[in-house]
Amino acid sequence: MVSKDDFLYPRGRYYGHIKPENLVFNANLQEFAQRVSYICNLETGGKLPPDQAYKEIKALWKQLKRTKKQLKIGEDPFQADTPEAEG
Repeated sequence: MVSKDDFLYPRGRYYGHIKPENLVFNANLQEFAQRVSYICNLETGGKLPPDQAYKEIKALWKQLKRTKKQLKIGEDPFQADTPEAEG
């Protein structure tokens, strides 16, 4: 039996490189997409003014960027900091 939460908040499988920080970011990214979808639908249906929808999506985006930075997604931990190490 499918629960209400499974219906309202569907989660897709993660097929990328399995690391704890990637899994956490993927969950946050899916939540971001779901919430943006709800905001867009509310705005389209006239239940939310466009400027309020924009502000809410912008706040969600900032939160997602902050999470990415905290999890160090996309950073190479072995990247050289000095020019001598490059050559």
